[in-house]
Amino acid sequence: MITVAAQNQRVLSGMRPTGRLHLGHYHGVLKNWLELQHEYECFFFVADWHALTTEYENKDVIAENVWEMVIDWLAVGINPGMARLFIQSRVPEHAELHLLLSMITPLGWLERVPSYKDQQEKLREKDLDTYGFLGYPLLQSADILIYKAGLVPVGEDQVAHIELTREVARRFNHLYGREADFVARAEAAVKKMGKKNAKIYMELRKQYQEQGDQDALAKARALLEAQQNITLGDRERLFGYLEGEGKMILPEPQALLTPTPKMPGLDGQKMSKSYGNTIGLREDPAVVEKKLRTMPTDPARVRRTDPGDPEKCPVWGFHQIYSSEETRAWVMEGCRSAGIGCLDCKRPVIEAVLAEQAPIRERAEEFAGNPDVVRNILNEGCEAARDVARETMEEVRAAVGLVYDL
Repeated sequence: MITVAAQNQRVLSGMRPTGRLHLGHYHGVLKNWLELQHEYECFFFVADWHALTTEYENKDVIAENVWEMVIDWLAVGINPGMARLFIQSRVPEHAELHLLLSMITPLGWLERVPSYKDQQEKLREKDLDTYGFLGYPLLQSADILIYKAGLVPVGEDQVAHIELTREVARRFNHLYGREADFVARAEAAVKKMGKKNAKIYMELRKQYQEQGDQDALAKARALLEAQQNITLGDRERLFGYLEGEGKMILPEPQALLTPTPKMPGLDGQKMSKSYGNTIGLREDPAVVEKKLRTMPTDPARVRRTDPGDPEKCPVWGFHQIYSSEETRAWVMEGCRSAGIGCLDCKRPVIEAVLAEQAPIRERAEEFAGNPDVVRNILNEGCEAARDVARETMEEVRAAVGLVYDL
């Protein structure tokens, strides 16, 4: 297994602009992004091509959703000074890498991705017998690999997509990573580490290659990760030289499994547009309050005097997200003893949700009122992302033999 040097790790994540964002997106994705942008070099992108894989018949809504999504990101605190924000289709190198990877990716790899059959089943009303839908996991792989992202934040249901990406990168490196002068370049890179580190690296490499010493392999990788005076290209060669495989052109990413609280919907299921149980991130306060006041509760509480069980009530899921331990204890006692009514129980949730949304809504109005600011942020982010993508594609084209002296 090839790892990526810690100081060169990038985080890549994206969202499909298939509708307005809701609280489920905020608690499930955006809060995580807010933390990651302080710890890593982050690339956050609007996955408009991915949206077309299922919404190709509803193209008119995508442009509007792209704009509103970026405003939402900025409103919650995603900082363009810390993270690159861009639109997938504005970086056409994604499509080029996707095409080249499709040449070497076995069809069976795509067909066995769990979400392929699962989404076809869930979205029966759509015609998803298309190449684009079958190939979208490979487009995801291209999204990740073109930035040489070391970490990709995902939920457990998306781990299979990262594993596919790793397999594709491994196959690409195996096919194309052997430069004509690879050994000479690798040995030159070893010397750049300094005499002491070079000696340690070569001894560890020998122990691994001759004796299969996994501990030596781990130590050699750690040594490479700590090197500050070699280029990314040389580091990739040394990772490959360590295992005798050739240059690592496309590093294998790692899934970054992060705790994502399950944001309940108004009916107790997971909050989802498809269930019609959402609260919009910037929804009107009066509408939000009405939705929460009228959401269902424990069916055992027919009358105010009937005791209930919070764990059988959809409102309890909101308390798990928004309320303090003291408030939750008050709800548990009051509901079970019929000491409080359902509207009493909902009041702290209503106040907390509205308080959370207020600053987001205010900042969103500021960005919506200054469209040139948003455009500049996107233009700068797209250009910065494309600079990185171009560098990767230069390496990829050279590796597959698509460089001509014309």
